[in-house]
Amino acid sequence: MKWRLTGRYLLSVVLVVVLIIFINLILGIALLTAQINFDVPIFQNREITPEQFTRSFQQEIITLNHDVAISEKGQKKLVEKNAWIQILDENGKEENSFGAPANRKKKYTPADMIQIYKYKEVDANTVVYVGEKEKNGRQFSYLIGIENRNLQRQFISYNNQDIFRVFKIGMVILLIDILIALLIGYLFSKRLTQPLHTLIDGIKKLANHEFNHHTESRGLYKNVFYNLNHLADQLKLSERERKKLDLMREEWIANISHDIKTPLSSIQGYAEMIKDPEYDFSSEEIREYAGIIEAKSVYIKEVMEDLNLSTRLKNKKLSLNKKEVNIVALLRKIVIDLLNDPKYANRNIQFHVNEENIMAEVDDILFRRAINNLIFNAIVHNNEDVKVDVSIERKEHTHILIKDDGKGINEKELERIFDRYYRGTNTGAAHKGSGLGMAIAHDIIKAHDGQIIIHSEIGCGTAIDIQI
Repeated sequence: MKWRLTGRYLLSVVLVVVLIIFINLILGIALLTAQINFDVPIFQNREITPEQFTRSFQQEIITLNHDVAISEKGQKKLVEKNAWIQILDENGKEENSFGAPANRKKKYTPADMIQIYKYKEVDANTVVYVGEKEKNGRQFSYLIGIENRNLQRQFISYNNQDIFRVFKIGMVILLIDILIALLIGYLFSKRLTQPLHTLIDGIKKLANHEFNHHTESRGLYKNVFYNLNHLADQLKLSERERKKLDLMREEWIANISHDIKTPLSSIQGYAEMIKDPEYDFSSEEIREYAGIIEAKSVYIKEVMEDLNLSTRLKNKKLSLNKKEVNIVALLRKIVIDLLNDPKYANRNIQFHVNEENIMAEVDDILFRRAINNLIFNAIVHNNEDVKVDVSIERKEHTHILIKDDGKGINEKELERIFDRYYRGTNTGAAHKGSGLGMAIAHDIIKAHDGQIIIHSEIGCGTAIDIQI
């Protein structure tokens, strides 16, 4: 896998280099061929070449009988070109001239013609070009000297063996270039793809639940490795939370199973006693046993209802039946019902209110359940002499405050008090329930677009602020 990735990248680099070299060679050869064979200027805005000017100038040479002259148009062209001309007959003798230097030769041998064409025999700034014109059976040669220090002309002598030798050298150089490209591409691709191998290994480790793997964030992929490390931390945290939740759920299931098993044992025991013909119970005893069976059955029913309600709230499948309700009257009724319960008749529960009518759209059954759970939690998790204050006040929001002066809740438990399946350390044998009361209360208030804020301090009590 690693070599496949590096090899593909390396091959792409080499192919790009070779393709660029090949295209450059083709373009260079094509441009040179067009320039040499077809006199096509490489740049469109460039003026005609000196060779083209020299060849076309024969049109400006006029022959009359045995005389040779230069047209006015030709003379203007020479002046514009900063050039001069010498016209020679078949023997190399000057027939006519225009603008030629004073120290020029009047007669040229073939060797002189070759010498002046190949080399700068006039001066350093003048390049001489040779042309010819044939008219009426006579053949004239002419020399055009162009004074332009930017013009250069070089002649190269070579043989085919040298060309072949140069070609072989060029192929060797091309091969060396390819090897260099391979080496550079390999080093570069290795440097570029090495972090990818590390990245792939890191992802594989995350897939195998190895969340302790961390890679140093640096280089081109710095942000990628940073996010990979962050993902590893998040997955590790999620895994830790999942394990805690699984452990807490297992403990909760064990507690619920025990709490349900105990009343079921009582129900089964009393039912078997009543059914057994060997026992002759009085009507008072039967009513007593039936009351116990009923109480245990109610307890089991409440646990099942808590489970069902918690699941529906969690999955948001519970529709609220909201209506306009006087929150003050609702809270007062909850407090009165608690005090009328014989088990809590001696508890100190105070209700404070500044105004009698505070209306709000709530599901009165669910809202009553939430408030009742919160007050009940303050009662059963504290001593019998605890004081519980319930108050309501209308500000920007409606605030319901449930405050007690009991044991308080430590910071660790406070963070998880609204988690499902969580039972605090203050939960004693007197309170055996589903462990979902606070979570249900929290979800009901949240379903009403409200929130619960809780403050507590060990030894000083707890204050729950419900905002709706």
